[in-house]
Amino acid sequence: MDSDQEEETAYLLQKRRDVTKALLHSPYDLIAYIERAEVHTELGYPDLAAGDSYRALLLCDECANEGFEYHDEALEALRSRSSDGTPIALREPGTSNVDLPSGVESMSLDTDADADKKTLELARIASIRCYRSLAISLLLCGCLKSAYDFCTRGLAAAPEDVELLQAKEYIENMAKRRLKADGVDINELPDQGLVRREIYPWNDHEPNRFAQETLDFLNGQLEQTAPNVEVRVTELPTLVEAAGSSVDGSGTLPTNKQLGLFAKVDIQPGDPILNEFSLLAANNRLKESLCDACSLELPPLTPDSKVVGCPECDDIMFCDEYCLSRAQEEYHPAVCDKDIDTIAKDPDPREKPFALYLLLLSRALAMAETQQIHPLELKEVKYIWGDFLPSAANAVSLSPNAPPPPVWTLPFSFQYNIAGPLHVLEKMDIDIFSTLATYDLWILNTLYSKFRGTASARVNKRNGHPEVAAVHPLWCLANHDCNPNVQWEWEGRMRLWCREKRIGGVPGGIKAGEEVLNHYCDIDLKVQDRREWAQGSLGGWCMCERCRTEAAEDAKATAMNGVGGEHLTNGQR
Repeated sequence: MDSDQEEETAYLLQKRRDVTKALLHSPYDLIAYIERAEVHTELGYPDLAAGDSYRALLLCDECANEGFEYHDEALEALRSRSSDGTPIALREPGTSNVDLPSGVESMSLDTDADADKKTLELARIASIRCYRSLAISLLLCGCLKSAYDFCTRGLAAAPEDVELLQAKEYIENMAKRRLKADGVDINELPDQGLVRREIYPWNDHEPNRFAQETLDFLNGQLEQTAPNVEVRVTELPTLVEAAGSSVDGSGTLPTNKQLGLFAKVDIQPGDPILNEFSLLAANNRLKESLCDACSLELPPLTPDSKVVGCPECDDIMFCDEYCLSRAQEEYHPAVCDKDIDTIAKDPDPREKPFALYLLLLSRALAMAETQQIHPLELKEVKYIWGDFLPSAANAVSLSPNAPPPPVWTLPFSFQYNIAGPLHVLEKMDIDIFSTLATYDLWILNTLYSKFRGTASARVNKRNGHPEVAAVHPLWCLANHDCNPNVQWEWEGRMRLWCREKRIGGVPGGIKAGEEVLNHYCDIDLKVQDRREWAQGSLGGWCMCERCRTEAAEDAKATAMNGVGGEHLTNGQR
């Protein structure tokens, strides 16, 4: 990034801070959301721009509908912003700050009723701005179906809007190329895109993961669940985007600093290492016999059964009193009897992984609300590394001689990143506007980033579909290796034990001081399949010793340098 772009970025970040501060002071100000969407667009965050535009669009609806929950607050905020003329965010290019848009300038403002009519017309005009921003921002994210939907909705309100017509035409042409069809069926359009996966410049909730304070806290947690191991700072091979970047100019394999688990004593084959309970769990099976807290299959209801139900909810069951009491302490009050247990359940098989991530996010939000803590401060997620890149590495250069744009790696969709989480919050009776500081979109994206690299899942044995997922923050401190020295199983609790044998029949066992090497994929897969699996979870090509050796053997055998262009980041989840 050159000095001019750095200066422009610094200016925009300051502008974002100012608008965000104004929103925290006036949370129903739809104009401020439109202004912040514009800043996010200029900063290269189309997903965040879409999130702000959608909240602004919801406030436009609040203004226009007298019976809506925030009607008075939204109308008053817009009236206040337009008292001295049309807000800049609603002006057409080439008009002055006091000029009123077409259709408003002739309105009389002699009475309160006239003033309200003017305000409502401004809300209508603002909604068109929101449709434009949503269509273009979601298009940039790769969410064509949602972008097309907002184009259509916007054109229904403003059939001659040039920007919406242009966006609609662009989406149709892109869809024809991708689908290789003359017509456009909106249901066939792709709606999963990719966005930036980073520690946002304004995120002040990430700890120094290598500080002694952090190590002391994590080792204190391990004393209860894994007393024979400790967390240390270690060096891992840096995962890469392509085979040609696997070494630096000197031929040395690049490394990066991470946390890892190390044996404090000799651990014999078969010895247990970790036994961890986590409430950050979820399942997408509707009305199935699973514990709401840990997602363990419930035993049959016999006279001596320990299964208990929530006294306030219908059909919400727990393994035993322990799970019930932990749930009541840490998450359940936020969702108790809130009709939230049907959200994202029994989804289309193609949507099951995304639904599970949304359900994990919902559990994290319930935990934060119950414990009255910021979501990124939850101990279950605070110390997890989320495959983050520096913001500058994700930025799109404005220079005419700029290299190709970066490959963004966080899966994103309007349904699962914006609409779904807001629906969850509303079901929890949370004001989605006044709680912006706690539930802003960038916070939800950061949680998703951490889940993507750490969540473990169980699949249905009949159809192979993922149906249950959880995040175990201590288990995931053990770094991935395709020749692991441990095995794991999650059934209510995450259990980790020393392998009897390693790849190639080498006897198992971990010496004191050696690193515990975990695995997050099927290690019986071929190297190319393992690396393809890791693309969405870790952020680049796995560079463990086994992968490098097998990849070199494959390259030699096929007289090739490697296949594909998979993308991963670093080795820890």
